[in-house]
Amino acid sequence: MDATISQISNTGLIIAFVPAVIAIVIMFRWNAGAKTAIYATFRMLVQLLLIGYVLVYIFAADQSWVIIAVLIVMLVAASMIAIRPLADRDSEVWRNALIAIVVSSLSTLVLVTQGVLGVEPWFDPRYVVPLAGMIIAGSMNAVSLAAERYAAEVGRGEAQQTACTTALQAALIPIINSLFAVGLVSLPGMMTGQILSGTSPLIAAKYQIVVMSMLFGAAGIAASIYLSLARRRSIEAA
Repeated sequence: MDATISQISNTGLIIAFVPAVIAIVIMFRWNAGAKTAIYATFRMLVQLLLIGYVLVYIFAADQSWVIIAVLIVMLVAASMIAIRPLADRDSEVWRNALIAIVVSSLSTLVLVTQGVLGVEPWFDPRYVVPLAGMIIAGSMNAVSLAAERYAAEVGRGEAQQTACTTALQAALIPIINSLFAVGLVSLPGMMTGQILSGTSPLIAAKYQIVVMSMLFGAAGIAASIYLSLARRRSIEAA
């Protein structure tokens, strides 16, 4: 297979934003939070350009302390973003989100990098950083959805256990939909990237199986931990 990847020109990068611009125009006309979408898109652009330069340094440094520092920043940022939809964002809510994301993400990361891939050294940035990013992001989204739905259910007067069950189911809808759709409707990013780089589709499929399993597991663990902590907090406050 040809391992050459087509380079994206600056013009091509601008063209890629056309669908996003259309979506923002629609949101603006429907009064559906276009300003937030514009800010999010701009922030995405800046963050990805910056991380591109940062990753060059991280890969070149190849030091364990650098990887540990990167993981800490990612975990703290993810916990703060996860509770963004909540009206009540006190320190205890943030702590619960942080605990949920840290436990689920790090346990899954260690299992995948050491048990599945056997990464040596354990802090190899080319494996640890992108895998950690996917796992932490998945945990973050699950916690965010679970937290928002749990607060809504409790606010409507639902019993604690019912609220937790409903919130867990809601939090896992995106990843479970992805499990149904992968390979049938979509070819996810990692698999597509590997195929574009010249990797055998079968090898890429095996990697994607690992990715989907780790994302589902991390999301379920993170959401359940957060909901258990939130439920205990509500019971103690009652």
